[in-house]
Formats: sequence, structure tokens, C-alpha cells
Amino acid sequence: MNPRKVCSTLAAALCVLSINGAAARSGESGFDYFVVGDPADVVTPTAGGLLLAGGGKDIDAAFEWLIKKSGGGDVVVIRASGTDAYNPYIYGLGKVNSVETIVFKSRAASSDPFVLDKIRHAEALFIAGGDQANYLKYWQGTPVAAAINDLAVRHVPIGGTSAGLAILGEFSFSAREDTILSAQALADPFDRHLTLDRDFLRLATMKGIITDSHFVKRDRMGRLVTFLARLVEDGWARRARAVGIDEQTALLVEPDGRASLLGGGAAYFVGADQKPEICRAKAPLTYRHLAVYKLNRAGSFDLAKWRGRGGTAYRLSAEAGVLKSRQPGGAIY
Repeated sequence: MNPRKVCSTLAAALCVLSINGAAARSGESGFDYFVVGDPADVVTPTAGGLLLAGGGKDIDAAFEWLIKKSGGGDVVVIRASGTDAYNPYIYGLGKVNSVETIVFKSRAASSDPFVLDKIRHAEALFIAGGDQANYLKYWQGTPVAAAINDLAVRHVPIGGTSAGLAILGEFSFSAREDTILSAQALADPFDRHLTLDRDFLRLATMKGIITDSHFVKRDRMGRLVTFLARLVEDGWARRARAVGIDEQTALLVEPDGRASLLGGGAAYFVGADQKPEICRAKAPLTYRHLAVYKLNRAGSFDLAKWRGRGGTAYRLSAEAGVLKSRQPGGAIY
């Protein structure tokens, strides 16, 4: 490929020369941009779907699935920290026109015409890990959020890992006051660190759902149960659903809600159909008889019908801030 300029129409933008398909630029509105491949836009047929990854090491087959659904077009990665490491990784997994990374450094970047043009013309979008508090701070209620929602409507595949997964549900743990451990959440469902948000994105298959990542490794079942308790107690949802995904594990969701799993871990689907018995400030949570479905690679799950096959179903309760399971041996996971 011949050297070419990669720039926006903004006079204030700093442009750099792109050689052999790799380029970088910074915008005064607060972002960095990197591309590998052809920065010129192409249009390819896409197929919708969601890649929900639990964090840790990425799974090649999951990104190959994303590439296939992109039709080999332009894959855009967005994040608020880190590097362009996804560019060569994804580009090396399959035939795509380009892989572009936008690193946001301010909310102003979410109104930048160059940034919006790149997102709107993506054939696949992936949200990297980092800090979901920054994602909500920079993107919620901005043209970036509108552009992502529009991609979903146009059947462009969307994915996210770790913090990127955390914001794909209708509801999210925003981490605006830092993170929270399961023991803290169960001991006080209104702990100041338990911050919830909603309506950042409106992805049809994620309606009524909150997600969590690094699930078993960081022992997050307790806080996920507490998230559900708060959603119902606060009146955000009459019926709340949650999906927790292990590290090095990815859930591939088709537009109709059918999902399959890749990787070495499991996904946990937790349903709450009733109000918690005790969910108030400075009191341990009591929330009984939640339905859990543990999915591994041998099975599948339908998010639309909220039922699975080939996995393990069991009941879980929080009693005075302690999780109790009806699985043999009382296993929580």
C-alpha cells in the first residue's frame, strides 16, 4: 500500500503519515487513533451478534467469529486507556480491511467528527478492558453511545471484554466509586462502592441484563446477586437477569439470543423474579431462591427464552449476607 494521509477535516487535528498500513494520530479534542491495514472505508455485508468476553487472555476463535460477522470490513476498537495492541492481534487472525483503535482521553472526543465517522462506518466494534467508570463518563449520553446503538440496529457485531463487557447490558456496575468485593456487597447492599447505572446502550438481546467478568477467579457471585437485589429493590426491573463470565471465556450471542461458549471457563446465568426479603443500608442481604444456570462448552443458552441445555441448573440464596447453594456439597459455582 502506498503511503497516505490519515486525518480528519478538522484544522486542529494532528495528522501523521501512514506507511504499510500502520498509522497513528492525536486529536486536540482528546483521543489517540491507530490503524493497521487500509484506513480507507469499505462497505461489507455484516451479520449481527455479541461477543461477551470475561477478561484475561483473549480467545482467537471468538475474534475469528467477530471477523466473519464483519464480512472482512473495518474493525474498530474503542477504549479509554492502554495501547493499540488489538490492532495487530485482530488483523493477524483473518482477512479484514483494517483494524482501528481509538483511545479516548476526554468526553469531548465523543463529539469529534473523525471519531464518530470511524465508529459509524465500522463493520465490527469491540470495547476493550479498562475502567468502565471512564467509559460511562466519556460516552454515556454522547453521540458515541448513539453511534454504537445505531450499529446494533444495522446488524453490526459488537463485543466487549472485562470493563467492555460491564457496559453491554441494559444495567451495569459503573464502578464510579471504585470496585466492590462480594463480601462488601452482601454485607451492605447500599455500600457507597456499589454504584449501578442503566440505559448506556440499548442492545435488544441484553434487555433486563447486568453483566460481570473475571467471575470465579475474583469470586464475584456475591456481588452479582446483590446487583440483582438492588435492581429489583430500586424499582429498575421487576424481573432482573445477570450474566457472569469467567476469564479466558467468551459467550457468542446470535441476534435471536442463542448463545454458545468458547474457552476454558463457564458462564453463569442468574435470574431474580421476586423482591429480596432484606435489602437496605447497613444490613446484610437476604435474597432467597435465585435460579442459576451454569453453562460450559458442552451446552448452550437462549437469552431470549432464558433457558439452557447441556449445563447445570441450581438454586442460590443470600441469607444474612452469606451465600448458600443447593448444589451437592453446597458449591456456589
